[in-house]
Amino acid sequence: MRELLRATDPVRLSWLIALLADAGIEAVLFDVHTSLLEGSIGAIPQRLMVGEEDSAQAFRVLREAGEA
Repeated sequence: MRELLRATDPVRLSWLIALLADAGIEAVLFDVHTSLLEGSIGAIPQRLMVGEEDSAQAFRVLREAGEA
């Protein structure tokens, strides 16, 4: 797995996952439960991850969307 970015905004993360899914790339969020345990104050960012084989295309999709 390869990390694309870290963020604390759940709406942004949801949009990025949908954007990647539209491109045929499966994305997974890491640290969701840890982020929730700390009270959702935004202290612990969640990591957006993709498979190593999809990472180049995923970075390209994010860059084209102005997210890189």
